[in-house]
Amino acid sequence: MIAVAVSEQSQVAEARRAAAGVARRAGFDEAAVGRASIVATELATNLVKHGRGGRLLAGLSDPPNAGDGRPVRSRQDDGSAGINLIAIDQGPGIADLGAALRDGYSTAGTAGGGLGAVRRQAHALHIYSRPGAGTALLARLGAGQPPPTRATAATDAAFDAAAYSGSDWGAVCVPKTGEEVCGDDWHVHPSPDAPSGADRTVMVVDGLGHGPQAAEAAATAVRLFNARVGLAPAAIMEALHAGLRATRGAAVSMARFDRARRVVVFCGVGNVAGALVSRGTGQIRRLLAHNGTVGHAARRIQEIEYPYPDASGAPAVILHSDGLSANWSLAAYPGLLAAHPGLVAAVLYRDFARARDDAAVVVAHEAGEG
Repeated sequence: MIAVAVSEQSQVAEARRAAAGVARRAGFDEAAVGRASIVATELATNLVKHGRGGRLLAGLSDPPNAGDGRPVRSRQDDGSAGINLIAIDQGPGIADLGAALRDGYSTAGTAGGGLGAVRRQAHALHIYSRPGAGTALLARLGAGQPPPTRATAATDAAFDAAAYSGSDWGAVCVPKTGEEVCGDDWHVHPSPDAPSGADRTVMVVDGLGHGPQAAEAAATAVRLFNARVGLAPAAIMEALHAGLRATRGAAVSMARFDRARRVVVFCGVGNVAGALVSRGTGQIRRLLAHNGTVGHAARRIQEIEYPYPDASGAPAVILHSDGLSANWSLAAYPGLLAAHPGLVAAVLYRDFARARDDAAVVVAHEAGEG
């Protein structure tokens, strides 16, 4: 995922070029690349005019492959390749989101076509905004012509659209400033042995250090994970430990939803943090990872089972590298857990990322529990 800082109008063109490049890598034709460029331009312009500056993130909307060569698709996907454009800021927020989505509405003396244009060009648009506390906006674009799109929002401002439900996971993965590749990586995969593929397994990996060698270790971990995802999490970790010996090593955590037993099975080695979050109460339970480096010194590889915290539904699992501070809380973000999981990841990245490190955060629900 590419991150472009946007604090002045001259940086809008860089954001547009980044989005167009990601769209081309996703296989978009020139018409679809043009739509991505329009969306990036509008989002970046809004960061300057309304957000007091922020970041535009551009990347593929899905992990690269499912181990069998097929892309993993989020549940609301139409089957086409997709990209995500995410705009994040810590500005004044959107006081009237419903009005902001209407063409002709502006608080900056402009024509007021920004969010309306984004909504028309995107396959899906999701927004989390709080007056006085910033905005996160996720636009998903597919290779084909966008269908009629209803924007969805989670906000404590006046807005009568329902909070988003329908996606099972979302992620942000960004390299350290100045690095061209990211030493962190992630994957989401259904278990092939589970009925209807219902037991989802989530992994985040942090290659030791930064740069190409860290990225190589992380990519190797993802390939090994894909090849062995039908095994128990501890067995997958053992395979990663053996397979990463020729690399500089990594920290790895993975979590599997066991729908039948209503538990999350967690296995972690090193400083990739995990948390189990009640989507009903917001209660957070931190997950225990053991010290070590996968591929070099993993003295204890252990599965720990955590019961679902609510009788009413499945929790969210949040995994992140140490590019994010572990001292985050969701108490200051009312309604965020009802938003698209990609927005949850984006807000945590926006407010808790460490500037001098790669950062990856994945937010996932049980399959079919969006």
